[in-house]
Amino acid sequence: MRTDDKLDQMEERPTDRVQPPPMTPTRLWLFGGTLAVYLAIVIGVLTTSWLVTLDWQVMFFRPYKQWPEIHAFLDYFVVLGQRGPTAVAVAAWLGWRCWRQRNLHPLLVLGASLLLLNMTVGAAKIGMGRLGPHYATTVGASEMGLGGDIFPSGHTANAVVTWGVLAYIATTPLRRRILSVIAALGALGVGMTTVYLGTHWVSDVVLGWAAGLLVLLAMPWLEPGITWVEDRLMGIILRLWLRLRPDSLRGPLPVGVPAPGFSRQRLTPEGDVLVRETIGAGTVGRTAPGRPQDGWPHHATRPYAIRSERSPAAPTGSRRPPHADRVPRTTPLSPTSGRGRNTTG
Repeated sequence: MRTDDKLDQMEERPTDRVQPPPMTPTRLWLFGGTLAVYLAIVIGVLTTSWLVTLDWQVMFFRPYKQWPEIHAFLDYFVVLGQRGPTAVAVAAWLGWRCWRQRNLHPLLVLGASLLLLNMTVGAAKIGMGRLGPHYATTVGASEMGLGGDIFPSGHTANAVVTWGVLAYIATTPLRRRILSVIAALGALGVGMTTVYLGTHWVSDVVLGWAAGLLVLLAMPWLEPGITWVEDRLMGIILRLWLRLRPDSLRGPLPVGVPAPGFSRQRLTPEGDVLVRETIGAGTVGRTAPGRPQDGWPHHATRPYAIRSERSPAAPTGSRRPPHADRVPRTTPLSPTSGRGRNTTG
C-alpha cells in the first residue's frame, strides 16, 4: 500500500481528540473581568495605594517567624509552582495521553500555554522591575522600577497555568470541574506559601493569579494555530516512521489486488501474450513479449485461448457450439426469460 493512500486513510479516520472549551460569552466576560482586575492591581501598586500598605504590613508580620514549624514542609510544597519540575511532571502525563489518543494535542496545548505565560509574565516582570520584600530599600514605597523581577509572581502564575491545563483538556465536564477546583486550591496554596516565605508581596501573588487565569481563558483563541501545527507534525512523524518501518502500517490489500507471489499475464484478443507481471512482496516485475519466464503457468486459465489451441468449427447439425474451449462468458439477464444464458452471436 502506498504511503499517500495510508495517509489519506488516517486523515479520514475519526480522531480521539477531545474538543476544548469554546470561547463562549461567559468566558469572554470572565476574560474581560480578569483583565480589569489585572490593570487595577498594577495601577494600585504604581500609585502606592492601600495595596502597598498591605504589602508592608504583611512583610513586617513575618509569617515564617510566626509559624516556624511548617517552614520545612512549605519549602517543598512551593515546588508545585516552580516551572521546571511542574512542566516535566505534567508533560510526562500528557505524553502518555498523546500516546493513547494517537495525537499531539495535549502536549501542544501545554507548550502553547507555557509559551504565552512566559511571554506575558516575563515582559511584565522586566517592564515593572519591582524589588522583593527581602531587598526592599524604602519603607512604604512600591519598590517599582528598581531592577527587580517579582511582579507578578511567577510561581503563582505558573501553578495556575500548569495545573489548570489538566482541567482545560479534561474529557468530561465533571472531570473539568474537579480538576479546576484542585488547580485553584493548588495555585492558592503556592501563592500564600511565597508570602509566608517572604519572597513575594501580597500584590505580587494576586497579580500572578490574574496573569495565569488570563492565559487559560485565552487558550481557545490559540486552538486554530495548535491544530495547524499538530497536523503538520503528525504528517512529518508518520512519514519518518514509514521510512524507518515501511511494513509497520501495512494493512489488508484493497479489493482486486492479488496476493504477493501471484503471477498473471495480459493477452491480446487474438491470444498473443502482451505483457506478463509478477507481483511479489512489494515488487512488480514485467516481462517483454516473446520472452517467457520460468515458472509461469501455461495451462488454459487465460481469458482467451491461444490460436494453436483453438478447436475447429463444429460441423452442421452438431450439438456442440463453436468455440467451446473458450471460457464461457455470462451475459445479462434476458428480458424475455429472466435467466442468464450464453450467446455465440
